[in-house]
Formats: sequence, C-alpha cells, structure tokens
Amino acid sequence: MVLSAPAKVNLTLEVTGRRADGYHEIATVFQCVDLCDRLVLEDAATLSLESTSPDVPVDERNLALRAAQLLREAARIDRGVHVRLDKRIPVGAGLGGGSSDAAAALLGLDRLWRLRWAPERLAEVAVQLGMDVPFFLGSGRAIGTGRGEQLERLPSGGGYALVLINPGFGLSTREVYGRVIPTVYSDGGRVPAMREALRRRNTRLVAANLYNGLEAVVGPADPIRRMKAALMSAGALGAAMSGSGPTVFGVARSLDHARQIRTRVTRGSWSCWSVRTLSGPAIRIREWTGSAGRAGTSG
Repeated sequence: MVLSAPAKVNLTLEVTGRRADGYHEIATVFQCVDLCDRLVLEDAATLSLESTSPDVPVDERNLALRAAQLLREAARIDRGVHVRLDKRIPVGAGLGGGSSDAAAALLGLDRLWRLRWAPERLAEVAVQLGMDVPFFLGSGRAIGTGRGEQLERLPSGGGYALVLINPGFGLSTREVYGRVIPTVYSDGGRVPAMREALRRRNTRLVAANLYNGLEAVVGPADPIRRMKAALMSAGALGAAMSGSGPTVFGVARSLDHARQIRTRVTRGSWSCWSVRTLSGPAIRIREWTGSAGRAGTSG
C-alpha cells in the first residue's frame, strides 16, 4: 500500500492558557498543503521501518512505527508491517510531518490489517501519539482547540498558494512551549476571523489574518524575522510561522506568483517550496494491491 502524508501549516495559532497537567490550551486553524511524505506499507512478520532521510529515527522514536505498535496492541492482533518512508517534509519544522506519517500508518494499517475501525476509535489511538495526529485522520482543514486534538472540520473549498521557507535547522516543540509566558496568551478571537476569511474565499483576507503567538518566544527569533521579511519583500500578501517553527510561510496570489516568490527568496541556507492547499482527505491512498492482486487508488 502506498500513501501520501501531507504537511500542514497553522493559519492561526493562539495560546489561550495553561492547563493543570502542564500542557497549553491552544486555538488554531490547521491547513494541509501538497508537500507530502510517501509511505509504503508491506506485510511482514515483524514491525520495522526504513527511511530515505538520515534525520529520521527508524526505531521506537519514529511516530509511524509507534503508531503500528499501538494499533497492533489495541487491536490485539499478531501482524507485522515493513514501512518504507520517503521523507520529503523536513524534520522538526513545525509542519507536522511526523504526525502526518503516524496518521498515514494508522489509516493504512486499518485497511491492510482489515480492522475496519470507526474514525473515533482510530482517533483514540492517534491522540496517544501526539496532539496533531488526530487532525490528519480527517479532512485537510480544521479548527483545533484544547491541546489541538478537539477538532471542528471546516469546508475545504477555496484553494490557496503558499511559499514555505525552512532555515535548515529544527526546533523542539516541547522547548518552544516551555518558553511560553502569560503575556503570550490571547483569547482565541483570531480563529473566527480566519474562519470567516476562508468562508469568503478571500486570499487577501486570509493573508491579513495570519497569526502565530509562538513567534514571540521561539528562538532563535532572528531567522524567523528574516524569512518573514524576505517573503514580504518578494511580494507575499502576508507571512507567519507555522506551528512551533521554524518554518515560515507566505500567501501568494496564485501558484505562478508563489513560484516567483520562491525564486526571489531562495538562498543557500534555506529550503523553499511553492505549494497549494489541499482539499478533501488529508491522507491519500495512492496504490493498494490487495489479496486479489489488484491495484487501486483512493483520494
């Protein structure tokens, strides 16, 4: 089975408070884009994973492999799988690549192992892997509250072109949230404004309502400011950091415009992509050869 696992950006991300368990409450708008990892799942006697990227762990630290382990335990079955991960989303980038890979593993193995679990049951496993993982089990645009796992799916109409810039280093989500202080908190009021901009399918309004409260505490902050400034100077309508960083994205008028911006901001130490937002399911099954030997595609 071959699956694509997309990156996401946070069109808005507000930290609204701190919970008694030490986690932070957030309000965010998730949006998938067409920068995708590729996973190949093959029946095997044991659980194993290989990756094209030397930055990706291939042991129990890997979220896709942990997803397989948790699903096997929860289903109480004795099945294995070999996962081949073609890693295209940078690691530790604020783009949710690891969470997306985990969701792809869960959805793929639900079919490969013929479990036929309800989405709610898969989500119970997903939340044990990370707060972003449940988002990737559904459609590619949603509002997330709580720790990000409480989801309200949004209509996916209206596509947008974006430019992503990654400075070539990763950041720890735990460390970034560890720097949050009460002055960073906001009331979640920016999420309804973004919802309305998306409903109206107004690119300039979407760009005007980009926001990420973590930009105030992420370090090192200078590259973030430089990347945002470069995007704006190159013609982006608006720019913001995604997730806990350090990737920054800008909104373009069209995909051609995004490609022009990417050309203008590309430099040796930065990785840049021109992408489009995704509609429909986040995870796509691209090919599946079942027991009858027939291949098919989905999504």
